[in-house]
Amino acid sequence: MPSWIRIMRSPWQAGPEAHAPGPVLVSVTEFTAHRHSQTLPIALSGLRLRGSWPKLPGAVGMWLWADPLRKRSGSVSVWTGERSLYAFVARPDHLRTVRAHRDRGTMRATAWTADRLAPDALWAAASALLTGSSPWPEPAVHTPEGK
Repeated sequence: MPSWIRIMRSPWQAGPEAHAPGPVLVSVTEFTAHRHSQTLPIALSGLRLRGSWPKLPGAVGMWLWADPLRKRSGSVSVWTGERSLYAFVARPDHLRTVRAHRDRGTMRATAWTADRLAPDALWAAASALLTGSSPWPEPAVHTPEGK
């Protein structure tokens, strides 16, 4: 990806565990729409899910991001652990969102553990994946749940 292309991101949204000492689990998601006309509805769905973030058990913080020219959007979320992330993924509102958009593009995600919450460093690592300067771990392509 050319260096002049920038990914837009939302401000850091703190969760109820914003002061968790670590380690933390970092999750990066990327949804690439089949058509440009689908990018806005998909991004708006992410914004709706973000509304519940301040009350999610185990949520440390998150960013939403978008790359409209490439029809991509997603999130970088930080959790106290896998249990909290999986509880969010299994929530009815998240499952409805996934089901509503699963045929409109492709999804990939990855996660890793960081020793501590360092937002600038975590965003830099996630951004390296999203810009292509670091490869996605294998396997990185997932079929959306809930089929």
